[in-house]
Amino acid sequence: MSRSLRRGSIAALAALAIVSLSSCATGNSPETLEIKPDNASATLGTNLRLNNIVVVTGDESSGEHTGPANVTVNISNSGTEPVELASITVGAGATAAFADEKGAPLTGIVVPAGGAVLLGGDGNPSAKVASATLSVGGFVPTTFAFKSGDKVAAEAAVSPNKGVYKGYGPTASPAAAPSKSAPASPAASGSAAPATASTGAATPSGSASTAAATH
Repeated sequence: MSRSLRRGSIAALAALAIVSLSSCATGNSPETLEIKPDNASATLGTNLRLNNIVVVTGDESSGEHTGPANVTVNISNSGTEPVELASITVGAGATAAFADEKGAPLTGIVVPAGGAVLLGGDGNPSAKVASATLSVGGFVPTTFAFKSGDKVAAEAAVSPNKGVYKGYGPTASPAAAPSKSAPASPAASGSAAPATASTGAATPSGSASTAAATH
């Protein structure tokens, strides 16, 4: 065989090897390769996708956490109809409470057709769990139930309220603020002032009685 033919054969074999390797790479997804992503994602049907599912705790960096936590997730809807997220369950039955960006309670989270909704973070609706026992840095089973009756589950990462998730963790309840109404006592003392005025108003009747006595 001539040198030119040998070179041609080697080049053809090399090209064939590259094509086969590239086809294998495109055919293998993280699921088939059993690669666990840093942040969980899930799909429901052909239209709904839940990306970056994370449960955010307090400021602790590791160890067990028992207390409030927030769920952050980006839900995209490529369908032609809106869908409504009815509930999120974290771990062994801890259900999240929904609120809008201003903190007003919501019964569900509506994801518009052709749009997306981010739960968690400043200026976004929230999903807050009152109390859950979690392993910071680990994973926790999380279930998303929709008004349609469909459900999807994922192993959500548990992250502290630090780094890229700073501000996504649970915050102190603003319900403590009304405790400033304690200075209501001055108002009470102020209301006592009209009482003294009413007693002062009684003096004219007293003077009237003395006037009657002089007559």
